[in-house]
Amino acid sequence: MNWMSEDEVYVGRDFGGREVEITPDLVEYFAQAVEDRNPWYFGSSPFGGPVAPAFLLCQEVYLSLGWYLSVFGNLHAKQEWELFHPIMVGDHVSTRSLIVDRYAKREREQVVKEVSYRGADGRLLARSRTYQSFLMGQPTEGIVVDKAQAKASARKFEVGAGSIIEEIPGVTKEVTLEMCQRFSGPAKNYHNDREEARKLGFPDIVVQGMLSTCFVSEMLTQRFGLGWYVGGRTTLNLVNILWGGETVTSRGVIKEMTPEGSHQRAQCEVWCEKPDGTITIVGTASAVV
Repeated sequence: MNWMSEDEVYVGRDFGGREVEITPDLVEYFAQAVEDRNPWYFGSSPFGGPVAPAFLLCQEVYLSLGWYLSVFGNLHAKQEWELFHPIMVGDHVSTRSLIVDRYAKREREQVVKEVSYRGADGRLLARSRTYQSFLMGQPTEGIVVDKAQAKASARKFEVGAGSIIEEIPGVTKEVTLEMCQRFSGPAKNYHNDREEARKLGFPDIVVQGMLSTCFVSEMLTQRFGLGWYVGGRTTLNLVNILWGGETVTSRGVIKEMTPEGSHQRAQCEVWCEKPDGTITIVGTASAVV
């Protein structure tokens, strides 16, 4: 018996799922959209054949927007991933999503949607949690975030400081309109069209936060390979907006090595940075080595 209304966004609300075939065309489209041409996606890999990008199904959380409290001024605030087993090209994956948290924070309301990804045999392959931030009791027109806000002193973040074991080679991307359209299309929205962005309170195209998280995953795949696919974890806070047409670099450092069975886990600090030093994402990640 459900005591909530049908349209209420409540903790425990199940949004169902779907069956997805991991085809070469699906992998090719994703690789083009994020400009990540890792040869493992198209030929042999340590797993015996082509393996899908770790975040291939990252858009699954947005297939249904029935969990959105509003559209105007909403922002992707945080992203978490746990990777347990690689998804191979040719696999059939079952997804399932539900609301796992909802709370107020600094005049905004946060809703957290978890998506689980399972193989045909029921094995848990990965789990993601997306934190979406919604205006609470605020205007529904005008500009809610301007481009100068990200450069204010209150939005500065210290990254890459302290003791460092290794600097991870970064990944730099120019986020073109074409990239935004491929990753966030085909329908026009505030992630790929300036006029749509202005309707929702933004002066320019807001690059979809999930796109930048894919850049971080590309960097970690290049550095850790198998150890990212099997046991990778990340918690990413999206702290400033990346605007359409800007360039961003994913960076990371290994801060500590901790024992994990017969291996070690590399504890990392990761972030995304514009050429002027503005940080758009800051967080942690780890992988098995």
